[in-house]
Amino acid sequence: MKLYTKTGDEGQTGLIGGTRVSKNDVRLEAYGTVDELNSFVGMLTTYSLKEIDREFLRTIQNHLFTVGSHLATDTSKVALNRASILSQETILSVEKEIDRLDTLLPALSSFVLPGGSQAGALSHICRTVTRRAERRLLAMNEVHPIDNQILIFVNRLSDYFFALSRFLTIEISGKEIYWNKQD
Repeated sequence: MKLYTKTGDEGQTGLIGGTRVSKNDVRLEAYGTVDELNSFVGMLTTYSLKEIDREFLRTIQNHLFTVGSHLATDTSKVALNRASILSQETILSVEKEIDRLDTLLPALSSFVLPGGSQAGALSHICRTVTRRAERRLLAMNEVHPIDNQILIFVNRLSDYFFALSRFLTIEISGKEIYWNKQD
């Protein structure tokens, strides 16, 4: 099978279920942003991380693929595949990981600026791309309703990446950068 199909040369692509849509369709904006997030998460896994953190990030990557397949399915034509459905346990696992990281962190007393370490800064990039993905999902949901579990999962992910950024920065450099409020 060739990597190129030429079926998208006219600016359209196919959804799961066979529907052809423009490549700037709200669905593609949503799952394209999720794919972008997955790429940044993949980059983060290449940094020097504890194995527990790397493995959790790989779990997130798999969940993001689940989200992408859900968003790429035209549910008016076909039912969602079981592999395209997130469970409540997925959200609970992210919450549990946020709680684990939070217990390892000092109390937050000011706004944290992205930076302090390369891994921490990249985790902040993951956080901001997650927020953009959430906005794209909400826009898609207005036109093509999606499972609320996905919206909750993505919302939790941005919190996770914030906690992870703090953890990685403190672990690597010991120093977070705080917002210097100018009077």
